[in-house]
Amino acid sequence: MDQTLTQPAAQQAQPQGQAVSQSVAVEIYDQIYHLRGIDPAYIEQLARVVDAKMRAVSSHGNTVDSLRVAVLAALNIADELETLRQRHESLAGSLSLSQVTMRSRAGSLAGMLDEILDDRKVG
Repeated sequence: MDQTLTQPAAQQAQPQGQAVSQSVAVEIYDQIYHLRGIDPAYIEQLARVVDAKMRAVSSHGNTVDSLRVAVLAALNIADELETLRQRHESLAGSLSLSQVTMRSRAGSLAGMLDEILDDRKVG
């Protein structure tokens, strides 16, 4: 299987125009896949994750059908991804709320400080 993978934009070290696709052979669940991408180490890391997930699914089930194992592993990975997305959204929302609260507090404190300084000028 020949497939081209791209690394997430946040992890790409080279500008888009200078990325050079490289071939790498990885083993996932006792099958060799020939993949292409700009970062072979990243592709190997992804392959290790998929292989480990497939082996974990296989060890907990009674199936030897590799397609079924792959689908169950994909569902597990999708569940982990969705859980992390929800957590990210929750944290991002909390951060936004904290920023609004801090700006409001800063505005209140600046107003109080202005009043005190004005009173000192007058008094």
